[in-house]
Amino acid sequence: MANQNYNELLTTTLSSRTGTLADNVSTNSALLKRLKEKSKIRPIYGGSKILEELEYGEGDMTWYSGYDTIDYTPKQLFSAAEYSLKLCAVPVAISGEDLLKNSGKEQIIDLFEKRVDNAVKTMSNKMAAAVYGDGTDSDGKAIGGLALLVADSPETGTVGGINRATSGNEFWRNKSTTTDAALTSETIRPAMDKMYLSLCRGVDKPDLIVCSNELFSTYEDSLINMQRFTDNKMADAGFATLKFKGADVVFDGGQGGHCPENKMYFLNTNYIYLRSHNNRNMKVIDGDRMSVNQDAYYRIIGWAGNMTMSNAALQGVLINKTA
Repeated sequence: MANQNYNELLTTTLSSRTGTLADNVSTNSALLKRLKEKSKIRPIYGGSKILEELEYGEGDMTWYSGYDTIDYTPKQLFSAAEYSLKLCAVPVAISGEDLLKNSGKEQIIDLFEKRVDNAVKTMSNKMAAAVYGDGTDSDGKAIGGLALLVADSPETGTVGGINRATSGNEFWRNKSTTTDAALTSETIRPAMDKMYLSLCRGVDKPDLIVCSNELFSTYEDSLINMQRFTDNKMADAGFATLKFKGADVVFDGGQGGHCPENKMYFLNTNYIYLRSHNNRNMKVIDGDRMSVNQDAYYRIIGWAGNMTMSNAALQGVLINKTA
């Protein structure tokens, strides 16, 4: 072995970092930060599928008088959506040559710390992008994000094992509206109002509106002559925010942003989850790895789980028509 201190160094450095890696990931995305605040990042402990129970029907209520018959025939009110377990990993490597060139404990720590930093950033950025995906990346091995769960065309496709095109599954379709013309500072708030109201059910209502660059700017312009409200928690975490009917309007574009252009997602995060496997939640996959034909050592940071949803009808996407 090139350096006897290497195994202990590599193991302890990575292990100490993975204790906070999951937090780093959640704070890199406005959506994941909200899910964490609402305890919607929930562990799973096994099984071949991730299940989310669905309550999609209502029982019967009968108005009656005297000895009228009350029908108590049970109805089918519950079902479940099932999601596949998806896995990802970021390797951290160091060669025997690098160890020799950086001999001495402090130099090795400096070198390896930078590679660990890079692995943390890689995992954070890739997960922040994946929460907007449709699950088709890497030949379908990626998680299904908002493009799948809150689809542009909610009358088609299968989500959580439920075919949205099938009659009777209308409850599993999100709302989707494409504007008749490009939104302006005069027209954006009426369009947002229409979408927002369509997603309200009693006290259930959208709490997070995630915007692309141009739509956040357009909404901000519409507030020039109005008092602006922001969310201090989101702002303190580094996210630019405004308010709309009590919901946080968050900018998630710009350099390194991932919200698709010309879209606003209206989300009720009470029903969206990031389900992470308890034994693979941004943790080092056990075991040191030494290449059989290289003078190099590896450790792997791994994650397993999926993004899930238990109510589609309370989620929506507003799509800005472009020329």
